Amino acid sequence: MKAFLSARLGLIVLCILPLVALAHGISDEDKQRMLEGSYLQYVWLGATHMLTGYDHLLFLLGVVFFLTNFKDVVRFVTVFTIGHCITLIFATYFKITWNYWLVDAIIAVSVVYKGFDNNGGFQRHFNIDSPNLVKMVFVFGLLHGFGLSTRLQQLPLGDEAGPMIGRILSFNVGVELGQIAALSVMLAILALWRKTPSFSRWSYATNVAIMAAGIYLLFAQLHGYQHDVNGETFRFPVEEHQHAHEDLEIKNTTDSSRNTL
Repeated sequence: MKAFLSARLGLIVLCILPLVALAHGISDEDKQRMLEGSYLQYVWLGATHMLTGYDHLLFLLGVVFFLTNFKDVVRFVTVFTIGHCITLIFATYFKITWNYWLVDAIIAVSVVYKGFDNNGGFQRHFNIDSPNLVKMVFVFGLLHGFGLSTRLQQLPLGDEAGPMIGRILSFNVGVELGQIAALSVMLAILALWRKTPSFSRWSYATNVAIMAAGIYLLFAQLHGYQHDVNGETFRFPVEEHQHAHEDLEIKNTTDSSRNTL
């Protein structure tokens, strides 16, 4: 049964990706509500964005997939965290941005890279050693943080330096909390799976599935980029075609209790 479930992992990943974080804009009322609200709103958005950020989670899964030593887990996760904190905070504060579809497309490449590396792709296909993993995780951490920054810059952050920094840091705290929650689940599942014979049989296939998911995300983001820059002549009008992971979703309801975070 465990082997059966492992074999279906890649298919499940590919099936659920389009269902996560569908695109929604941010109304003027929502923007004003956020500016008048507490920093906890930004903490909540940071946490939920990380938990629905399948590209970030897939990369983290690849990073910890073969790590069995707790110190190694802490080391690599810390390096990744430092990297994405640097670009998330500074790129947002100084309003450094780029087309978020292209940023997410490059992040998708990082997912493919990690699955390829986990399967010994550099040794198998190029007969060379893998690049230094700590350095690569840090570089990809910078990239993932820049992707998070492009999303955060879609939110109202205000013009005053103090409150703006507070909102950025609150969002970053939320991202870290979401990352801890996701990693806890990943590590627990991997620890249990490693105790079964199916892990050695299906680990290669699982990393192929991670690569396949990254390739899917890459083409999905490039597809979205085509809509973004050429929406009138591309196959579908932008307003009629939703894309996963396009915007942070902020819902405004008539129930004030649901708007309190």
